[in-house]
Amino acid sequence: MENRNGLEELRELLDTKQYTKLRQFLAEQNDADIAAMVEELEDAEIFKVYRILPKDLAADVFSYLDVEYQQMIINSLSEKEAANVIDNLMADDAVDLLEEMPANVVDKLLANAKPDTRQAINHLLRYPEDSAGSIMTVEYVALKENMTVNQAIEHLRKVGLDSETVNICYVLDAQRKLVGTVALRYLLLSEGEEIIGELMHENVIAINTLMDQEQVAAQFKKYDFTAMPVVDNEDRLVGIITVDDIVDIMEEETTEDMEKMAAIVPSDKPYMRTSVWETFKKRIPWLLLLMVSATFTGAIISSFEEALSVYAALIAFIPMLMDTGGNAGGQASVTVIRGLSLGEIEYRDVPKVVWKEIRVALLCGVTLAVANFAKLMLFDRVGMYVAFTVCLTLIAAVLMAMLVGCILPVGAKRLGFDPAVMASPFITTIVDALSLLVYFRVASMILGI
Repeated sequence: MENRNGLEELRELLDTKQYTKLRQFLAEQNDADIAAMVEELEDAEIFKVYRILPKDLAADVFSYLDVEYQQMIINSLSEKEAANVIDNLMADDAVDLLEEMPANVVDKLLANAKPDTRQAINHLLRYPEDSAGSIMTVEYVALKENMTVNQAIEHLRKVGLDSETVNICYVLDAQRKLVGTVALRYLLLSEGEEIIGELMHENVIAINTLMDQEQVAAQFKKYDFTAMPVVDNEDRLVGIITVDDIVDIMEEETTEDMEKMAAIVPSDKPYMRTSVWETFKKRIPWLLLLMVSATFTGAIISSFEEALSVYAALIAFIPMLMDTGGNAGGQASVTVIRGLSLGEIEYRDVPKVVWKEIRVALLCGVTLAVANFAKLMLFDRVGMYVAFTVCLTLIAAVLMAMLVGCILPVGAKRLGFDPAVMASPFITTIVDALSLLVYFRVASMILGI
């Protein structure tokens, strides 16, 4: 509500051209709130507001804008102005922007950027996509282990404003190897002549530059840190990752898993900024695959067409059996996929997972079968044998579905695939075919067709 009121005030000041008051109003707002308000404006208004913002505030607000708006602003600025924006961004935010820009624009921006900015960005751009090195920032506070506390504080005053965080300082030896950390509060509370090497905490938990970003997020969750150092293969400190980056990664990874579980090729763009053609291309591959695989279900029904003509009542229960099996498999797969993502389930846990799902499946299957038997006898008024056929198939379908739902994701991860690929749509197709086969086999045995 406050943000909405702020937006109305911003628009009123713009419309009445009270630019001095507007500048003062913006200076009193939070950076993220300004970015949210800016994204609600028309293009011409966005450019006007951005130019009114003080230079330092403009850079902070810019980092909170979606990439679409960042590109629009960059394209409206001169090369020198755009390079100035890049210079005032944290290196990791600058890299995120440049990765979305055309190559010729990137070359011009880097050519006009400060040498140290250009060096930091090029340093980050050479790491593999989605690795720790590609998401880290090189703006951190590094201290030498032979420094005194007074020297460390003086160094902190010089570089602190340009650093991502100053709460934790990283201690390096002569070869720039990470040997310890020291918290800001220890610097402030210690005697000025004490040596950093004697104050530092030596048991440092660091991340390798090539670690996958999903594993990085797991490390942050495990240790509950707000920042973690990133080292190369020689244990030399090359950057840090902060918790705000991890929040973005977790959102990105969760979105990607949800898209895969819905049989959609993952997309980097938000839904409202994805064109119809792009959305079509993301969805059609899996739809085609699932449609082709579903033809096996049709083939199974066709092969038992003669039997169905004798007991036509069996046809009415096919959708219920297939849907129940698909739902049961979906429940099992989602649970297991989530466990794999959180590191709660490992390959060695497969026997335990299978045994647990068997017991759960039997409980669920029997409960559903009893409820369904009562319905068949009291409301549908089918024959006893038909009811037994449907209910036995229901138990078997739930059991198979949950087994398939728990085994396939683990198997996919073992083979190096994303377990989310083996989610509901894929499992439902398999379970549908298996359920029908069991249904007709049970019918053949009980009804003699």
